[in-house]
Amino acid sequence: MNPTQDNTKSREKDNQPMRLANATLGQHRHVCAFFHGAEEEYRVLLPFVKEGLARGEKAFHIVDPKLRDEHLQRLSSGGVDVRSVEKNGQFELHHWHEVYLRDGHFDKDRMLACMQDVLEQSQRDGFPLARVMGHAEWASGDWPGVDDFLEYECRLNDIIPKYKDAVICLYNLTKCGGNLIIDVMRTHPMILIGGIVQENPFFVPPDEFLQELRERRSPRTKVTA
Repeated sequence: MNPTQDNTKSREKDNQPMRLANATLGQHRHVCAFFHGAEEEYRVLLPFVKEGLARGEKAFHIVDPKLRDEHLQRLSSGGVDVRSVEKNGQFELHHWHEVYLRDGHFDKDRMLACMQDVLEQSQRDGFPLARVMGHAEWASGDWPGVDDFLEYECRLNDIIPKYKDAVICLYNLTKCGGNLIIDVMRTHPMILIGGIVQENPFFVPPDEFLQELRERRSPRTKVTA
């Protein structure tokens, strides 16, 4: 096959519908996905993962280090040939301390650069699309740099629209505080909850949300008589 045919085939794959739960993802592919446990999560997401792998797309997953083996087992039990897709570079599995919390702390700029590199490297490696899924329950903890996590989620909205790839940010509702969930929800244009994907009516544009974060961090000026 010549380069022109390769490029045409790649564009055709780019234009295939990307299904997530009940919906076909459109231009907004930064999704916050909320689940009450592993059974619900894999029931909803396994078809999404398998669809991408069957099309030759890149899969990049980030999980709790304690759940790494379980994740592999769930994929394998669901019909994914894990060894094969890992061997050919199509599937990468990392845990929090290898990505979000490298060196024991969260660095928003490093993480934004990492996510952009994942999407860029996927293209360089010849994959038509990438499907990134990252568990972020760690953000409920007291990690150094965690206060910048919401800014990171917000600023992803400046990166992801440059690509056709999907980035799904996963949250187990039993492991995250209410305040985190509410704020996270406001940084994603799409939401998946109760197995249903929809445009997020609570989404706040990045510039507006970043301004709100700055105001939260600024000490209030005292008014004197």
